[in-house]
Amino acid sequence: MLIPCNSRKYFSVLLNPLLNGIRVFAGYVLLSCLVVSLIPGIGLAHNVTPGDAGYIQEIWGVHLIPFAYLGAKHMVTGYDHILFLFGVVFFLYKMKDVAIYVSLFALGHSITMLAGVWFGWGVNANIIDAIIGLSVVYKALDNLGAYQRWFGFQPNTKAATLIFGLFHGTGLATKILDYQISPDGLLANLLAFNVGVEIGQVAALAVILIVMGYWRRSPHFYRQAYTVNVVMMSLGFMLFGYQITGYIVST
Repeated sequence: MLIPCNSRKYFSVLLNPLLNGIRVFAGYVLLSCLVVSLIPGIGLAHNVTPGDAGYIQEIWGVHLIPFAYLGAKHMVTGYDHILFLFGVVFFLYKMKDVAIYVSLFALGHSITMLAGVWFGWGVNANIIDAIIGLSVVYKALDNLGAYQRWFGFQPNTKAATLIFGLFHGTGLATKILDYQISPDGLLANLLAFNVGVEIGQVAALAVILIVMGYWRRSPHFYRQAYTVNVVMMSLGFMLFGYQITGYIVST
């Protein structure tokens, strides 16, 4: 269980209003769908910039440093990854625990990113990114202790982190496949890209942990933590709405 004992009682008191709040978040989903239908292309969590896409399509052979840079850039600018990582480490106070959970996420992310591109797995990007949006919702609810409160059990947090890591990697692989990387030097370039992703993840995580370290010293941390996780949950619902609408519009 990730939530400290002294915060469980506090969160359980606050979870009753959350039930009503979820109805409000359903409205956010509908609003997100409307926005996406008016502005096509918004909400592409794994999008590759036109300049990077052109570079990927044109080069041949092994280019380790450029691909490592692209991997790091993707992670640092990937708001869905950052949101999920933020949720994962939210109540992790020991560096050992942080290392375990982040390694599980990295393992899942690496497996499906590498295998997805290498074997050419074709998965609809909107569906995958919708699941990634739900991963953010899951983690926010987990941090709030909602599963024990509502269902009387706690999901295996390590297994969930690994599984959602697999989905995050599949989302990136699906986007990379759209740009048809040259088979010449493909494996080396993919490995370099993945190394870059992990470097970017460490950089983003370092910033998160520094900020969390200062924030946790505040006497109002637990009250603010509830609000932040509710906001994070709403953002996950909005990402889900973006992608489901994109799927509907594209079919």
